[in-house]
Amino acid sequence: MTDTTTDQPTRKAGGAVVPVLAFAGIVVAVMQTLLVPVIKDLPQLLDTAPSNATWVLTSTLLSGAVATPIMGRLGDLYGKRRMLVLSLAVMVIGALVSAFTSELITMIVGRTLQGFAMGAIPLGIGLMRDMLPRERLGSAMALMSSSIGVGGGLALPAAALVAQHTDWHALFYGAAGLGALAIVLTLLAVPESPMRAEGSFDLVGALGLSTGLVLLLLPITKGSDWGWSSGTTLGLFAAAVVVLLLWGLYELRVQAPLVDLRTTARPAVLFTNLASIMVGVAFYVVSLVLPQLLQLPTATGYGLGQSMVVAGLCVAPLGLTMMFTAPVYARLSARYGPKVTLIIGLLIIAVGYGGGLGLMDAAWQTIITSVILGAGIGLAYSSLPALIVGAVPASETGAANGLNTLMRSIGTSVSSAVVGMVLANTANNAGGVAIPTMHGFRVSFLIATAAVAVGLLLALFLPKSPRPAQQHTRLRASSEEDASLERAEEALRGFRGRVLGADGAPVARAKVTLIDRRGRQAGATVSDEEGRYVLAVPARGPYVLAAKAAGHGPLASSATHSGEERAVDVDLSLPGETVNA
Repeated sequence: MTDTTTDQPTRKAGGAVVPVLAFAGIVVAVMQTLLVPVIKDLPQLLDTAPSNATWVLTSTLLSGAVATPIMGRLGDLYGKRRMLVLSLAVMVIGALVSAFTSELITMIVGRTLQGFAMGAIPLGIGLMRDMLPRERLGSAMALMSSSIGVGGGLALPAAALVAQHTDWHALFYGAAGLGALAIVLTLLAVPESPMRAEGSFDLVGALGLSTGLVLLLLPITKGSDWGWSSGTTLGLFAAAVVVLLLWGLYELRVQAPLVDLRTTARPAVLFTNLASIMVGVAFYVVSLVLPQLLQLPTATGYGLGQSMVVAGLCVAPLGLTMMFTAPVYARLSARYGPKVTLIIGLLIIAVGYGGGLGLMDAAWQTIITSVILGAGIGLAYSSLPALIVGAVPASETGAANGLNTLMRSIGTSVSSAVVGMVLANTANNAGGVAIPTMHGFRVSFLIATAAVAVGLLLALFLPKSPRPAQQHTRLRASSEEDASLERAEEALRGFRGRVLGADGAPVARAKVTLIDRRGRQAGATVSDEEGRYVLAVPARGPYVLAAKAAGHGPLASSATHSGEERAVDVDLSLPGETVNA
């Protein structure tokens, strides 16, 4: 069990918190599609072979996958805003490294550092849960979750415009500037969360997960180059299975794991994460197919002959629609719950890809496809953090959402590998140049539709959502005190009272720890500004309430719980005494 403490008083979030965090998420997502407009030119720009140039994209993907769960856990332990700023700072450094080089190895180093910032998404969601008032949390988390798609969609036309009219290194200067702006805005507008998870950072678990993810994602992203049946590809897959199994066994044994696998195994978390992989697959297919279809010359008989910039503009509605879907999601989720909203989103995605099979004959038709898919992906992405947050303790929000973001990244990686293989195997060879075919595009859309069908099946297995009003209350606890009160009210039992000091004055920010008969911590909280505390009790029996605060000596009081909630005041001005509740 992971408990929370606070290092500082809760600060109310201002009106700028949501747009600033969403902006940070969009900036981070830009890194994923920044080089899409110049992918085909990378071998020439870096003076290297095409197989080597792909590492410029693969390195960002790998570092993002590794950093996401690790930064989420570090945020839970040491402060989410602190880790968010650190992530953005590393991204800025990476962008500047790439901006000053045309040498392959240095470029890969810079791109690796840029991918490190992907941890900002779960950190932002965690900050929102910790600070926002209840009426704002649903749409805010939806916007933060969708920022992955929003940033990716909006980056395409912007990057295409820059790459077409200036030196391609300007893309990295722009990214560094956006990252620096996000850091400044975060420091000015976003307070640090007072929520802290107790325990230490699981370094061995972090190394094990990082190794396993690299071993898994490398053959996924490079399998088409190496050959899917090659010894290298199969060997890496086998090594990934072994490492991840050993890592899982270790995580189950360690006291403060990087990822709480027992929590992850809960049906609500497990099926949400599996569905997230399918949503990631569906999202990336449209990003791979439509830009190529739009830019292919009309001489092919099916290409739409558009410029790089126009192609980006036609796909941009994907991200814009995702952004505007956030408030719609909030209303739907408040009425029907995030499970139903996820199912609705997946159904809309299926309609988008099904209709898209026949909407490939004109640029305006691709815009319609982008809008429909943006609406569906926006609803689906918005539902995922709400499902996760509703199923895990507040102290595990960052790590749990980090793992969920990782699942989406795995989905996009699988999508990139599978669609790339399909387009390569169905391409026509013209003068030594492989040209994707309409058949390949349609098969890719069918793959996305199949992924959505699997996602729908997984979503149906999600536990029934609580009544929206109950879920609304649980997901929107804006402070540790509110969360403690709600947990105690749900349990209908526990200890409730005040922490008192000299002359009966209330003691704010006192840590109150519940210890069971075996000497194990069974709960912890912090008193509010009026000295009030609430602790839920897991079972009847004797307990010790240990309290301490700055300027006061520690106190340990015995308290027996008989099954009903009772008031127990803790007086720090007295020596320890027995209190019967």
